[in-house]
Amino acid sequence: MIERIIIIDNVDPVTFYGVNNSNMHLIRNLFPKLRIAARGSVIKAIGEDSETAEFEQKIKELAAHAIEYNRLTEETILDIVKGEAPAELKRDDVIIYGVNGKPIIGRTPNQQKLVDEFIHNDLTFAMGPAGTGKTYIAIALAVRALKNREVRKIILSRPAVEAGEKLGFLPGDMKDKIDPYLQPLYDALEDMIPSIKLKEYMETKVIQIAPLAFMRGRTLNDAVIVLDEAQNTTVHQIKMFMTRLGMNAKMIITGDVTQIDLPRSTSSGLIQALKILRGVPGIGRVEFGKKDIVRHQLVQRIVEAYERYDNEQKETMARGHADTPDNAADTIDSATN
Repeated sequence: MIERIIIIDNVDPVTFYGVNNSNMHLIRNLFPKLRIAARGSVIKAIGEDSETAEFEQKIKELAAHAIEYNRLTEETILDIVKGEAPAELKRDDVIIYGVNGKPIIGRTPNQQKLVDEFIHNDLTFAMGPAGTGKTYIAIALAVRALKNREVRKIILSRPAVEAGEKLGFLPGDMKDKIDPYLQPLYDALEDMIPSIKLKEYMETKVIQIAPLAFMRGRTLNDAVIVLDEAQNTTVHQIKMFMTRLGMNAKMIITGDVTQIDLPRSTSSGLIQALKILRGVPGIGRVEFGKKDIVRHQLVQRIVEAYERYDNEQKETMARGHADTPDNAADTIDSATN
């Protein structure tokens, strides 16, 4: 009789063990000759050497499946223990499997283009209107890189700029004050990583979420870095952010140049960066449009209505400028007479 200790890393315990340890009860029943104890990431098995060796192999296969698909069903456990292929087969178009096995994919051609640009470039710009999934896909790519151990951490950032509102003095410590600006990033992560594992990543700083001002002075190695709402960065801020890029790191910058919340006297750093960096090798660029909107169908209609309004306003202003010289001449003639 020997005792074999198995460490299952990077697995969400609720996903692996099941609700009320239902998965673990099934595993024990499938290996009746072993004495099995499990706590946290450690599983112990006592029994004959050949049986504990087979048990360790199956546990590692089950853990790999749980990490890949973010779920572990009784049917899958039975298939893997019997040596059969699980019913779930990875699809080529899936970026990652989110919470409860939800497949996250590029649902439009431009979302898929962002996936491709991320693979081939170390810095990628993703621009477009609200609801096109640019931030969501960017975070999914970051989570995939972390799960595949291509990087050691994820860093998500946003400029803390109010969207046309004055929120005043927010209560609480620094985290409480900045969290409202960063909530959309938390929302995306909660779709992709089980809550217990996400909490662990946050506490150990494997995943870091911080306002843009906190990036100054850092060199970000072995990481995927995402800057969201980049249209609200100043010229100096976005340059500072891009120059944080370190070794074995990738960066995605997202923004919507139609929703700039900076003061009128301040230029958007994103618009300038897009002009300056056009054609630079190693930098990808994806332009999302109305057809990429994947929220409620009404969102696309709202975006289209505002675009029509903006175009009408520009045409009105252009006609006004065209009429100005003649009007001015008429005024001068009248004054002379």
